[in-house]
Amino acid sequence: MQVPFYKIEVGTKEQQKIIDVLNGDAFYAVEDFEENFQAYVGASYAVSTSSGTGALHLAMLAIDLKRGDKVLCSVNAHPAVPEVVRHFDAEPTFIDIDVDTFNIDLDKLENYLEDNQSKKLKAVIVTHAAGQPLDLERLYNIAKIYKIKIIEDAGDALGATYKGQKIGATGADITCFSFSQHLKKSICQGGMLVTEDEDIMERAKLLRNHAIVTDEDSLEYIYDVTAIGNKYTMSDLDAAFIDVQLSRQDQIIARQQAIAAQYNEKLKGVDHVSLPVVKEDHAYSNYIIKIDKNRDSFARELEARGIATGIHYIPLHLMSYYKSKYMLRINDYPVALRNYQSILSIPIYAAMSDKEVDYICKAIQEVAKTRV
Repeated sequence: MQVPFYKIEVGTKEQQKIIDVLNGDAFYAVEDFEENFQAYVGASYAVSTSSGTGALHLAMLAIDLKRGDKVLCSVNAHPAVPEVVRHFDAEPTFIDIDVDTFNIDLDKLENYLEDNQSKKLKAVIVTHAAGQPLDLERLYNIAKIYKIKIIEDAGDALGATYKGQKIGATGADITCFSFSQHLKKSICQGGMLVTEDEDIMERAKLLRNHAIVTDEDSLEYIYDVTAIGNKYTMSDLDAAFIDVQLSRQDQIIARQQAIAAQYNEKLKGVDHVSLPVVKEDHAYSNYIIKIDKNRDSFARELEARGIATGIHYIPLHLMSYYKSKYMLRINDYPVALRNYQSILSIPIYAAMSDKEVDYICKAIQEVAKTRV
């Protein structure tokens, strides 16, 4: 049996929506999607982008990030997070992670802010690893004390909740979503920036299309450029497809949680395998186990059985660019390093069958028995 790391379901509704766009019958696909997304999340404003990275970069534009500014982020994040900071010649500073959730360690974050108060410190970008939010109530309190903006990287947290509220409507200054997650690539690309701040929304909308403005009283082809922006607009085709997918997101999460429950039951007590630790509502965008004996060998054994796996993520301080740029040492972030040496993401997505889940569990049990 072959079980890919991810497989997207495409139904007749998606196909029909695409046909509508191609036939010119969906003139406002992007606007409709933004409105539907805003309602789904519960945010006041939603601004679509061409990618999740585009949403993060647009967030940096919206908060007016400048050269020499500092942005804190988890050392366990996708490379897009510090990358968008560096594009402004600003400085990303990494914080170690919680050993169980893989999210930024709030104790270490607070300690850093206490010891390094500076006007150059502009924002904190937090990542909701695998779809499990961190303690947002505490995070927002920290932000108020130290007067710092919070930007949430919700690339793995679409539809995830914190204390009953969907991520994107819990109190961050900006939340960024991706519709083509790392190792879970969709057939469409897109991102979304949501906020409660009207000024941020207006600035984001302006800057996502080269800061081009037109005068309603002038001819349509007369325009002006009022700032330095970029091209981050979403296509109608992407919007139409993702909009239909969004309508099923709660069902997708429910299926992922059901699969996670099967994993939890069937893999409980398996030697050399540790299961996810749940501290908050968990959407299980990824199911991350820990292997205490030679993780890479374990992954190869699963691959030989047709099961694809992944890593979320390789710590950023191990990346050549950041390691050399900031003279980071391998042991500077010991929790992230130890986790990286053992974590392994196994397949989890709504299109998986119970038969595939059972096959994966039996394969993991078999491989685990060979560990000594």
